[in-house]
Amino acid sequence: MRAILTAILLAMASPVLAQATLTVTGDGSRTVAPDMAVVTLGVTERAARASEAMNAASTTAEAIIQRLGAAGVAPADMQTTDLSLYPVRENDLNGQAQFEGFEASNQLTVQVRDLESLGPVLQAVLDDGANRLSSLRFTLQDPRPIMNEARRAAVEDARAKAKLYADAAGVTLGAIQSISEPQETNGGPQPMMAMEASRGVPVEAGSTTINARVTMVWELVQP
Repeated sequence: MRAILTAILLAMASPVLAQATLTVTGDGSRTVAPDMAVVTLGVTERAARASEAMNAASTTAEAIIQRLGAAGVAPADMQTTDLSLYPVRENDLNGQAQFEGFEASNQLTVQVRDLESLGPVLQAVLDDGANRLSSLRFTLQDPRPIMNEARRAAVEDARAKAKLYADAAGVTLGAIQSISEPQETNGGPQPMMAMEASRGVPVEAGSTTINARVTMVWELVQP
């Protein structure tokens, strides 16, 4: 009992000093040319009767789908993202709402994996009756390899900063205590190349920047 009590008293008399640490955030990025476009397009039709408006929109949408398929777009890369039908009312000269008929809309979100065909494809679906184009963005089919390169760059950046801070403070970096990755954000497109207008609707693919960030904690060792 006396030995145990002595050990406890010695421990209380010699508190453990908190280990000093250094926390650094590193950033990395890689910019590459995109290899896929995601476009949302479709058709809106008006008619006196609801069925007439929907039938007209459906006929055009079917022509667009067939055209996309003929251009090499796989069925899995086409998805209907909006299908709507509603009455249309407009105010007359007296400010009274008057029934004008029905409006039907059918929209597709399409992944075009062959960027060389994007301009001609857009022109073709416009010729087939598409009258809505709500978005167009360029991206990567598989961003993981580029994302990993950006992560490596972020770690290198964190190491360089940590060494700089440690040298300036006159201490030495010890073991890494933790590594964490906040939610990454990808940069937007930057103009880089344009497709010729003579080949269809002119579009610019630009470039895509992938960003990564990592937070690392080092143990600090006194010299």
